Amino acid sequence: MKKSELSLRTDEVLIHEGQTNARLFTLLSGWAFRFKTLSDGRRQILSFLLPGDFIGVQQKMADAAAHGVTTLTDAVFCVFQRDALWTLHRQSPSMGFNVTWLTAHEESLVDDNLLSVGRRNAQERIATLLIQLYKRMAAIQTDNTTEDGVPFPLTQQHIADSLGLSLVHTNKTLRKLEQLGLHRIENGRLYLRDVMALERMADLYGDGRPPQRPLV
Repeated sequence: MKKSELSLRTDEVLIHEGQTNARLFTLLSGWAFRFKTLSDGRRQILSFLLPGDFIGVQQKMADAAAHGVTTLTDAVFCVFQRDALWTLHRQSPSMGFNVTWLTAHEESLVDDNLLSVGRRNAQERIATLLIQLYKRMAAIQTDNTTEDGVPFPLTQQHIADSLGLSLVHTNKTLRKLEQLGLHRIENGRLYLRDVMALERMADLYGDGRPPQRPLV
């Protein structure tokens, strides 16, 4: 059901808010994020998208896209036929279930982000974000090692927009966590120095690893 591949540069829009003809995609390489904006331009990043994530299911369940999708880095997307979602469920129920699982997992990530924005303080919010992105990225690295860190293309503005913090507060909190010896961001890569301490600070349950997908 793959129709084509689409390559976009950094900061290009894949899906516009309110778009009525959005297709279905998977992210093959690079990073992207889902977002919503207010009339004055203020932006809330809803979630970050990594390779393997499915994009566009919500748009197929509504008349128009409820949120936009923008690339965070240069990215390549797999473009599906417009009726791919229905065909997938009819012809391959097991893969249809996998798509449902991915959508449910994405919802759980948004729930975690809502908990951060609503109840966690700045240190707890950033600790949660660093752990989740670190372990999501580590899970899909081909060499499955993190000695050299993981790619981390986020700017401080991206972090602020995803966690409901000011840019100044984000900068101060990141520096404080680094001074405590918990993490380091260098040359576009993230290194976690003390994962357990970050997990305690974030009040995260479990080991923070993303759950195993039912089908790979």
